[in-house]
Amino acid sequence: NEFADNILPWVKECGYNAIQMMAIQEHPYYGSFGYHVANFFAPSSRFGTPEDLKALILKAHEMGIAVIMDIVHSHTVKNLNEGLNMFDGSDHQYFHAGERGLHPQWDSMLFDYGKIEVLQFLLSNVKYWLKEFHFDGFRFDGVGSMMYFHHGNAVIDSPWKYFTEGVEWDAITYLQLANKLAHTIKKDAVTIAEDVTGMPGLAAPIADGGIGFDYRLGMGIPDFWIKLLKEYKDEDWNIHELWNVMNNRLPGVKTVAYAESHDQALVGDKTLAFWLMDQDMYWHMHVDDPSIVVDRGIALHKLIRLFTISLGGNAYLTFMGNEFGHPEWIDFPREGNNWSYHFARRQWSLPADPGLKYKFLAAFDKAMIDLIKKQKVLDSEFATQLNMDEANKTIVFSRGQLVFVFNFHPFNSIPGYIFTVPEQGEYKIVLSSDNKTFGGHGRVDESISYPAVFNSQLKIWQLSLYVTNRTAIVLKKVK
Repeated sequence: NEFADNILPWVKECGYNAIQMMAIQEHPYYGSFGYHVANFFAPSSRFGTPEDLKALILKAHEMGIAVIMDIVHSHTVKNLNEGLNMFDGSDHQYFHAGERGLHPQWDSMLFDYGKIEVLQFLLSNVKYWLKEFHFDGFRFDGVGSMMYFHHGNAVIDSPWKYFTEGVEWDAITYLQLANKLAHTIKKDAVTIAEDVTGMPGLAAPIADGGIGFDYRLGMGIPDFWIKLLKEYKDEDWNIHELWNVMNNRLPGVKTVAYAESHDQALVGDKTLAFWLMDQDMYWHMHVDDPSIVVDRGIALHKLIRLFTISLGGNAYLTFMGNEFGHPEWIDFPREGNNWSYHFARRQWSLPADPGLKYKFLAAFDKAMIDLIKKQKVLDSEFATQLNMDEANKTIVFSRGQLVFVFNFHPFNSIPGYIFTVPEQGEYKIVLSSDNKTFGGHGRVDESISYPAVFNSQLKIWQLSLYVTNRTAIVLKKVK
């Protein structure tokens, strides 16, 4: 009820048109983040009654916000007192018998998707959440694990291995059935596959031999950002690697791109903002408190999000709080923290405080989402590369009707920087991360138009612009 009353209006204000809800299905251990499900048909009692969940979804729909459920059909909890394990006294009523029925990394039970009773159980579960609670679709958890006996842990270094090594064909058939059923019950339902393997055909129509998902989750992107921040100095970032990671997806496979994952923002890791600014976030986030650490963090946080949404796929996901640079992880009550609820939270008040710099990150996110939606950027499958400048850590590309200029360099600001644009005309800046509204320094003049000049020698149209360090600039042709 509190989420429906207090947070849904914030989601709407930020410009997002969907929420993806984790941990809906009842799970005995809070710290499993909802991934060790015991009762597949029960909304978790921790967060309210089934009627409360229905009221939340109804309110979201009234605001034009779709509600996607994180559904866990890839495995289930081993507990004997809860759930399906040993339900009839055997280990194989719903699962594979013996070792094959155990997931070694997740310490859980694996369904036998070849049994008609298992298919009926799981498919009825899909129908239940769509019909009874009016969810708008599902993010299917652990699809890569489901499709292979090796659970996606093997190296797939040849296209043939996708279909020949350790393939769990029964699970693939189940996923086809689940997608068919979901889209039959609700024709505009959204289904998203959490898949680490890159299985071809994952998002192809079932009639064409595909598995039938609408989207694939681009899981490599948030992992890449964290690895980059952990292991590399800013001056060592490789812009070609940045480009390749964002574009590493199959044509025709709609991808959900995201910069920060719940895997990072939950206990054991740090949020993106905290990787960038660390403890300085506790002492130097007041607007009147200058800090080069915080300046760098705010600048790169904006660039990382815009780079991800503009290049990484056909939909964008933010983990709650990342839109304003939440400093802390979420830590669920567990033995290690003496069962404390203190960090099982998001501090939604932070961007609302005019004295704190979180408002800058939130304002940029809102402007970014608004621009991407209005210009229908995500309708274009891929961007077109226009310039790659390793010396100045600068990348220029076009996608849809917009031209994006990213300067990741720690200190190189280049007056009169010349780069290619797609066509003749005058271009106007429609978004600059260096705008003072977003906590920038206001070094770029956004009031003037920039005419494209024809380079007769190269036979291309070019633009000249002051490209400041750690800045992203988005241009649109105005005439």
